[in-house]
Amino acid sequence: MFATIMIPVDLAHQDHLGKALQCGADLARQYGSRVIYVSVATAAPSSVAHNPAEFDAKLQGFAASQAETHGITAEALAVFSHDPVTDLDPTLLKAIKDTGADLVVMASHLPRLTDYIWPSNGGTIASHSGASVFVVRG
Repeated sequence: MFATIMIPVDLAHQDHLGKALQCGADLARQYGSRVIYVSVATAAPSSVAHNPAEFDAKLQGFAASQAETHGITAEALAVFSHDPVTDLDPTLLKAIKDTGADLVVMASHLPRLTDYIWPSNGGTIASHSGASVFVVRG
């Protein structure tokens, strides 16, 4: 049913991704899909990495670890932006097209007041992408 599953990840907040990662892996095993973990980061030094090469290496390691843990085929795509917060939605939409993903599994949080003013990332991706989007709370 799904050939390519894209899972956006924030390496600085891996502890909040558990349910989405498990869900994506379960779907990948069920359908024999490949998984692409996509992360949008700044090229500037951050708490995760000092430079783009180090960030990419950490994301590649994350994907390899997920593949081994869940018994799936996984890849990683690091995308760099001068302002990842502002550019997140358009960058993820471009990554969906570039990877050919037909399903996006995204972690989310419970709605907050600001979510009623500004659209959520998952809502924006679902509204503007041709891929199916599975938003996983928690």
